[in-house]
Amino acid sequence: MTDFTGAMTDLPERDPARDTAPSEHLPLTGERTVPGIAEENYWFRRHEIVYLDLLARCTGKVVVDAGFGEGYGAALLADAADRVIGLDYDQQAAEHAGRRYPAITPVRSNLAALPLADDSVDVVVNFQVIEHLWDQLQFIKECHRVLRPGGELLISTPNRITFSPGRETPLNPFHTRELSASELAELLSDGGFDLTTMTGVHHGGRLKELDTRYGGSLIDEQLKYAVAGTPWPEALSADVAGVTADDFVLLEADIDASLDLVAIAVKG
Repeated sequence: MTDFTGAMTDLPERDPARDTAPSEHLPLTGERTVPGIAEENYWFRRHEIVYLDLLARCTGKVVVDAGFGEGYGAALLADAADRVIGLDYDQQAAEHAGRRYPAITPVRSNLAALPLADDSVDVVVNFQVIEHLWDQLQFIKECHRVLRPGGELLISTPNRITFSPGRETPLNPFHTRELSASELAELLSDGGFDLTTMTGVHHGGRLKELDTRYGGSLIDEQLKYAVAGTPWPEALSADVAGVTADDFVLLEADIDASLDLVAIAVKG
């Protein structure tokens, strides 16, 4: 077991009573994805694949999930990790995760000032979060500070080139700055990290078939009805509800054509 003594500063003790409290669903605001909602399933699975792909890198480690949102991903990591500390600025999310996912330690925290000691954790996970932050470099420097030498930062974010093509500002109103692969690599380097791997999330074979079925883009078809606020056709609802994490692939090739960027960086 990894020794995490001294890793956390001023974090609350676990309350066993809250582990048996009834769970509730967090509201779907557009800022985070939530499991168990049929119309949200495509986005949920697109996030889930990165957790599953990088799960083995957390085995036996003290892991920080920085910006854990609903908490499902941190709970997945807890299946492999020695301990998972979940950090999120949203108090409601922290309380929800504490009730629903007893295997993690959720803490409300500003990601610009992590409540962790220097050189105290093995892995920091930050999936689909950095695009929401105002001071991205400060966060990266904080990750570098709390990681032990040789520790890893695992990060994913929408690929600006394909997520908001041709735009100076992000399409998503909750995003402050989106990144291309080269911009993400530069940010990690500026924060003191060595980038070891950069992959991209792409549609696998079945999703490519659905893209063709829906005039070239399953994503655009979903957004059309979501923006209009009109009921989804039964066929579209069934196709989206049937998407699984296995329908996505992570590839090093064609990085600029990827949907999301996935980076593994090491603290030297």
